[in-house]
Amino acid sequence: MRHFKPSTEPRDLTPTDTKRVTHIVDRVLALDPDTALRQLTEVLENFEGRHRRLLATFETRADAMEVVHSVHNPLTQVQRQLVGAYFLHEYSFEAAALFNPSMVAHPDQSGVASGARRFILSLRAVGEGHVSSLTFRSGMLAADGTVTVDPTARLASIPHLQRVVPGMRSDCIEVEFQPDGDISERVIFPVTEAQSNGIEDARFVEFDDAGRKTFYATYTAYNGRSIRSELLETGDFQRFSMTALTGAAARNKGMALFPRKIDGRYAMIGRQDNENLYLIYSDDLYSWQEGAALLAPRFPWEFVQIGNCGSPIELEEGWLLLTHGVGPMRRYCIGAALLDKQDPGKVLARLPEPLLRPERSAREGYVPNVVYTCGAMRQGNRIILPYAVCDTFSNFATIEIATLIRAMVP
Repeated sequence: MRHFKPSTEPRDLTPTDTKRVTHIVDRVLALDPDTALRQLTEVLENFEGRHRRLLATFETRADAMEVVHSVHNPLTQVQRQLVGAYFLHEYSFEAAALFNPSMVAHPDQSGVASGARRFILSLRAVGEGHVSSLTFRSGMLAADGTVTVDPTARLASIPHLQRVVPGMRSDCIEVEFQPDGDISERVIFPVTEAQSNGIEDARFVEFDDAGRKTFYATYTAYNGRSIRSELLETGDFQRFSMTALTGAAARNKGMALFPRKIDGRYAMIGRQDNENLYLIYSDDLYSWQEGAALLAPRFPWEFVQIGNCGSPIELEEGWLLLTHGVGPMRRYCIGAALLDKQDPGKVLARLPEPLLRPERSAREGYVPNVVYTCGAMRQGNRIILPYAVCDTFSNFATIEIATLIRAMVP
């Protein structure tokens, strides 16, 4: 369920839109009590069981729209609930595609068997109008690398939104979900003008700052004309903050944060010129200027461009950076490089051939000839790699770290 108002969400209402809101409310208030109750009853018969706390959601939505429509007499409870229903709608957020996954350890590992780990998977979901939102799954990694994804609730929760301006940071949106319900119900829809056409390709990382664990995700905000990079922050996947990044590097997409500071500074991998990868540093996490060139296309399968496929993963041998390369016929493949652990601006080795490439048997979909990931996870001596196929569905691959390192060349 998403908020509805007579404008293109989530853009602000124009004066004409505001008049339409007022007209809708006036029509509801003109109903006699029996007719209003019948209409509300019909709505409940149609939609109860498909959503949690439906009447409470109606009332909350009516309260939110109160500031828009004209002054009126106090509403009865039935009127308020019916008004709220007119400014909500069902939205199939995964109807078109579910892809570009990113994987991190679950913040709650209580009761997990030795050698196993719970995880959270984020995915880019595309629905009506090619609008992208951020959705989640949970699951378990067994000690042997077996992946099990938990069943989904097939519901979507509407979060509470609050705009804050903390200190010198740019506008920040706080998103908070109810603590009950499954994580698969938590869908982050576009909520600002900059995100109005999509929240795309979140790259999650578990960040360690002197023992304090925080989950960050860099993602692309798209308004239909331009893009910018934004940062999502959470400690529990219930409460999130979303902040626009600033600086020259943030005007591009595909940024990925290292899981800890490097020499006391935050570090990112990003693509500033739509072709090559750069190493970028920042002192404050939110401002990112131009970085230093790191990787350029080298092999035929990546001659068009390269980009990162998630945050670097720390190994004993160095930083493992998953990459994507675009080759002939705009075919996307997944590759890898190894960066020096002390100086990640130094490339130690990279794969001469793709780690993963589109197979002939599974090359059709929303965007054909593409395999892509937004972040893998280490599990002992393996890398667990969630990946999307043709921007349509997602799968998992398990990679032995030693075998991967041996396949690299200087």
